[in-house]
Amino acid sequence: MGEVRAAIFDIGNVLFTWHPRFLYERLIEDDRALAAFLDNVITYEWHFQHDAGRDFAETSAERIAEFPEHAELIAAWGPRFNESLGPPVPGVHEIVAELDSAGVPLFAITNFSHEFFPPFRREWPGLFDRFRDIVVSGEEKLLKPDAAIYNLALARFGLEPREAIFIDDNAANVAGAEAVGIRSVLFKDAPGLRAELAAAGLLTA
Repeated sequence: MGEVRAAIFDIGNVLFTWHPRFLYERLIEDDRALAAFLDNVITYEWHFQHDAGRDFAETSAERIAEFPEHAELIAAWGPRFNESLGPPVPGVHEIVAELDSAGVPLFAITNFSHEFFPPFRREWPGLFDRFRDIVVSGEEKLLKPDAAIYNLALARFGLEPREAIFIDDNAANVAGAEAVGIRSVLFKDAPGLRAELAAAGLLTA
């Protein structure tokens, strides 16, 4: 238990709420039209191509060819991606600050586009400057929960698996980290996370 010395965070729905609806509810007034658009056009499967390293220029051209009637809405996804990220998840930024103040090394592994992440990071320097390194899937062309991205991250962070605790809201990502030997937390809320970090010896309860 006492071997853990660093915390590795996911970003979407751990540090910040995220959903394509946050952007498109501003652009599509009718609820049924919005639901149909999110179900069929800007789908998770389509977006995850960006997390895997594909350029938005390529994916948007393909999608617009398939749904020409939605060309303007599809084109908005790239330049307005930051609007798909909502407010900070309650209580988690405070936990990050406490860990940083206690001298706990902070890192992140995120499934995020190589194009979309830099503009988002620039909006939150006070948070992201606390992190010593962030592995971005789109830059590496590796995705959670593949073992390769965790192994790359550990090597880059200078950590042995037993020295880290990993926090993610996706059960598959948690299982992927555990498979390479990283103690992991399936994130639900800040109080639960605080309890897990206290049990790992990184925070007081």
